[in-house]
Amino acid sequence: MDASPHITITYCTQCNWLLRASWMASELLNTFGTDLGSVTLVPGTGGVFVIDVDGTRIWDRKSDGGFPGAAELKRRVRDTALPDWNLGHSDAAAPE
Repeated sequence: MDASPHITITYCTQCNWLLRASWMASELLNTFGTDLGSVTLVPGTGGVFVIDVDGTRIWDRKSDGGFPGAAELKRRVRDTALPDWNLGHSDAAAPE
């Protein structure tokens, strides 16, 4: 069985969010590469935009308030599935 994380991005086709979903998928694939098992885009309706890692919801547009930025999305994927990953400058402490 593949132990690599599987990410699912479900997006609303009525809202034309395919481009946003595919951009986020591309960001994840560029960052984590072959450490991911898959990134799957799932068409939906009704304003849905959710991201799951191995069945665990890490983002929901309705409850999280909009869409994640690339850095936030990568942090959530890392924290959920790849805790040993170093995200470089995204991991740096915020300036005070």
